[in-house]
Amino acid sequence: MPADHIRARATAGEDQAVLVLRLAAPLQSWGDRSAFNRRDTSPRPTKSGVIGLLAAAAGRSRESDITDLVGLRLGVRVDQPGTLLRDYHTVSDYRSRPLPQAGVNAKGVQKPTSPAKDTHVTHRYYLQDAVFVAAVQGPADLVTTLAEAIRRPAFPLALGRRSCVPTQPIALGAVRDTSLEDILAEEPWQAGDTVKNAYRRRAERGPEPFSPHRIDLAATFDDPAGEDMLQDVPRSFAPRQRGFLTRRIRHTWLNVPTGLRSSAATTPPATAAGGHDPFALLGW
Repeated sequence: MPADHIRARATAGEDQAVLVLRLAAPLQSWGDRSAFNRRDTSPRPTKSGVIGLLAAAAGRSRESDITDLVGLRLGVRVDQPGTLLRDYHTVSDYRSRPLPQAGVNAKGVQKPTSPAKDTHVTHRYYLQDAVFVAAVQGPADLVTTLAEAIRRPAFPLALGRRSCVPTQPIALGAVRDTSLEDILAEEPWQAGDTVKNAYRRRAERGPEPFSPHRIDLAATFDDPAGEDMLQDVPRSFAPRQRGFLTRRIRHTWLNVPTGLRSSAATTPPATAAGGHDPFALLGW
């Protein structure tokens, strides 16, 4: 069953609320496909990754029913896309034995590789210094419960992989009752200070000046009429029941407030003699 049908059934006739999350970390990895020795990352958070984050915060086991979480509508805004990192791995047996293969013998023990293979190479991909704003919309009672869980998580939280520890805070303010699109359009830009300051300098000194007070950011929303389709909605997190449903998404751009002031507004006032006063910022 497509995830859009589950969402429509789960939220019909219920008061809606929205939880807004800031997903930032030195490293993130949102796997949408993996094949043996290669683990890729999507350029933005996947629905399975966000649902996994919420389930961990709420203390749900891997075998728990996640139908209510699958029914949440997701919107993701790219505040700082980050850069791609390739992590090169080699695996070998510390006893200098050949690596085992996937097949097992009659006793259920993995067979050695033939011909013998002493080293296995893997490539794992991460996003460095990325920042996203994700918002989930659903029944008010459920969203309120998840908001409390994010602030006091039952299990450690991670952004895609266990090693990707998020920076704080994750929750951006209280639960809200306006539309997903309006919230992501008005939530201030969450990029780091270095990126924000570079944007302000470009706005003020570039050949084609533009306002440093707003910025266009890419965003995606769950939308049954969307032009694109992703297969990243989990059926279950149980190891033996893994599988994914599809969802339709809509790509768009949002004009977002930056929260920046112009350089002129932050420049310390000059002294009466026209020089720089080092104590001006202290109000002396």
